[in-house]
Amino acid sequence: MSGLLPPSAFIAGVCALLLPLHAAELKLTSPLDYQVTQRSSMNAGLIPISGSLTGSGDQESLIEACVIGGEATGIWRACTEVKPGQPFSTVLGAPAGAWFQVKVRAILGTKVISEVTIEHVGVGEVFIVAGQSNSANHGEEKQATTTGMVSSFDGTRWQLANDPQPGASGEGGSFMPPLGDALAKRFGTPVGFIPRGIGATSVREWLPASVSFPAPPTLLGRVTQLPDGSWTSNGKAFEGLVALMKSRGQKGFRAVLWHQGESDANQADPTRTLPGELYRQHLETIIRDSRRQIAWEAPWFVAQASYHIPGDEASPDIRAAQASFWKDNIALQGPDSDALKGELRENGGKGVHFSGKGLREHAAAWETKIAPWLQKQLE
Repeated sequence: MSGLLPPSAFIAGVCALLLPLHAAELKLTSPLDYQVTQRSSMNAGLIPISGSLTGSGDQESLIEACVIGGEATGIWRACTEVKPGQPFSTVLGAPAGAWFQVKVRAILGTKVISEVTIEHVGVGEVFIVAGQSNSANHGEEKQATTTGMVSSFDGTRWQLANDPQPGASGEGGSFMPPLGDALAKRFGTPVGFIPRGIGATSVREWLPASVSFPAPPTLLGRVTQLPDGSWTSNGKAFEGLVALMKSRGQKGFRAVLWHQGESDANQADPTRTLPGELYRQHLETIIRDSRRQIAWEAPWFVAQASYHIPGDEASPDIRAAQASFWKDNIALQGPDSDALKGELRENGGKGVHFSGKGLREHAAAWETKIAPWLQKQLE
């Protein structure tokens, strides 16, 4: 008997051998905490459920999910089957409304082998925001969501939409928290933003890399001169924007909010000023090429934006180009941000960016354009 293990050691050894066969872990890539999914109807939408199941063995496990809270039933729904080490992707129907708790579990036979809970998941309205500094975090005063119903996505993670917004340039304030609060109150759903604004960018810097133009913008960091003397963008801003659009899937966001134009209007070097005709041509290329790449006709709102400082408050040429988009039914009419002056601008009205009050007025101006249109989409 001296060569035999004691019973306790034998049992421990058997457990050590068996444990890896049953060890498993669900790792979710969607939904994430504070994720907002675009609703597909007034009252409902589909929450994407994706991730992987780690563990040993090769038996398939059943993935189930449920939504808890509000009008959600909390009933477990079978979604898909998956083997350990393999990714899975499916969807779960859910009502539109407040934040819900989403539970996802893996079942092997009759045993739950792993379970994950996401505390805040919403079905509501999602907007992509792009352009230059007044579409990003360059306002004078940071804003925060007062409803707690507004979140932002940087391409990797979601968070409450308190400034500065993830994924956009700048460390100051933006119009997104007050706009999201206004829309959340009006429509009774969470609102998600995907910010992509880059300060001081010309529309030329947002073009696909394959498009050339005759004269460069004021800043040259995102453009390159070609052998024939013309210029081209490096395409990175466009590619990043399209990647975010694709990440949401077909009709996975409501609209793009475009606020840009100041860096094309009335430049100190007149050769860097962009004629309105070319502004129209370049922005139309961006809109149409992005729609082609994501394979659906995503709506765009185009703001009127050309203000610099007192005394240089508008470019009629750029404004006319921006207005031509809704006149020709290429994009929807955004707010006239050039009209926001005086105390609504930073540094006591001397700057191009918005003051705290100006950010809130800017948000209100966006709401007056978005809300009536959105209401019609839901009827």
